[in-house]
Amino acid sequence: MRLLFSTLCLLSFAAQAVTPDGKHKLVLIAGKPSHPPGMHEFKAGTTLLQKCLTQIPNLVVDRHEMGWVKDEATFADADAVVIYADGGKGHPAVQENHLATIRGLVGKGVGFGVMHYGVEVVPELGGAEFKEWLGGHYENSFSCNPIWEPEFKSFPAHPITQGVKPFQISDEWYINMRFRSAFKDGIVAAEDAGMKFVPILVAVPPDATRDGPYVYPKGPYPHIQAEKGAPEATMWAVERADGGRGFGFTGGHFHKNWGNDDFRKTILNALLWISKVEVPADGVASSVTADELSSKLDTKPAPKPKKTAMLTPRVFER
Repeated sequence: MRLLFSTLCLLSFAAQAVTPDGKHKLVLIAGKPSHPPGMHEFKAGTTLLQKCLTQIPNLVVDRHEMGWVKDEATFADADAVVIYADGGKGHPAVQENHLATIRGLVGKGVGFGVMHYGVEVVPELGGAEFKEWLGGHYENSFSCNPIWEPEFKSFPAHPITQGVKPFQISDEWYINMRFRSAFKDGIVAAEDAGMKFVPILVAVPPDATRDGPYVYPKGPYPHIQAEKGAPEATMWAVERADGGRGFGFTGGHFHKNWGNDDFRKTILNALLWISKVEVPADGVASSVTADELSSKLDTKPAPKPKKTAMLTPRVFER
């Protein structure tokens, strides 16, 4: 019955949905608690983003926690769905019938975005779909996840970059995504199947970053080292042939980074854009206090001793 109800809801979607009061709607999904305190704070991060978007008069942000929505009926008038959560085999998008649900949404032109670990899926479980919907994804041992501090010096002309000033910030910025089209020298070699791909945040990793160690597995990988001097897209946006939009954002490991105005503005702009809401010329203006940054954090146990953590590095570190 649940699957039948979800299917009926999907059939009612328009390419650009609006709520009963005529607003656009973003469904923002936070993943389950994971990692030590201050990392992967999905609940607190999405709470901050929702707060910063309350000023947008024609947007409703419907935020959910623990990896999925409480009631899939919320998708009936959604313009976009964005997931900020852990990925891999545990990705919320690949649980139960969720891939089919998202496919139905995307097929109606609904936007789909993923953030940080959420850009990773297992190739045989969501890989083809993420290439189709987002233009690419993180693939374990092909991609890698170093902690580094890129300088984002310039940006393409795109609504997501409006008002964003050059910034430099340390995060677990993933590199060498498994894109559907080759990313070389800062551009995508060719569009395919009508998909428009725009690298949003691009930087050149230092040689030491490519030499590792990465967060997990530690590496280094020869194919990553072989690309020294090459730029990497750490955030990208796509427009599909059907008019639907998508983005992948690899940052967001450290919760404190939401306190950086330009880091935060980039994502706030992206959340408007993917929901088909016009982005202000100077981007989304917002402020975050220290108290707001420290609120809604998940209750987490203290980090385990290093020896224990080494036994399960992926769970602890990713």
